[in-house]
Amino acid sequence: MRKVTPEQIAQKREEIINACEQLYQTMSFREITLKEIGNITSFSRPTIYNYFETKEEIFLALFQREYDRWNEELTAILHENEHLSKEQLSEKIASSLAGRQQLLKLLSMNNYDMEANSRQELLTSFKQSYGRSMRLVCNLLEKFCPDMSVSDIQDFIYTFFPFMFGIYPYTAVTEKQQIAMKEAGISYVYQTVYELTYSCLIRLLNNR
Repeated sequence: MRKVTPEQIAQKREEIINACEQLYQTMSFREITLKEIGNITSFSRPTIYNYFETKEEIFLALFQREYDRWNEELTAILHENEHLSKEQLSEKIASSLAGRQQLLKLLSMNNYDMEANSRQELLTSFKQSYGRSMRLVCNLLEKFCPDMSVSDIQDFIYTFFPFMFGIYPYTAVTEKQQIAMKEAGISYVYQTVYELTYSCLIRLLNNR
């Protein structure tokens, strides 16, 4: 039997993750099954089990990839700028998240299920990417907001990262939801990801 190389394994995993991503554009998390994923890949459902044991593991891998892509943008902000005002830093972080709609959509899902139904080593790998995001934001604050203390930065992290979980539901509103809000008599001002994120960031940074 021909030995499969790590590169080939990575390539096959990527194909499965890409298929999940494609389906996630038009289907909900609950609707997507391993069978649906297998239908648009070169793998049968039993073959997928060689790379992922559950649907949640595939979503967790997609989630991790989204954090890795955001980390690249945060790293660029950190290294490509010598000085940024708090307004400029808020603009750049808000812009980076405005381009990561899928990350925000995944954040709005039930992370508990994804994490509970994934193997420990995959969960640890995911947490490393998530942790890198937190460290990069800390590095940005340390570099561009020297007036912030360690305690200030910690308070920022534990306010902003939970806030991110709610960005998608407040900005990706369906027509059905808009009608329901109107019928319920709720006056709601709809904002973009950038507008909502910038507003939060600038308040957190100027409240120091």
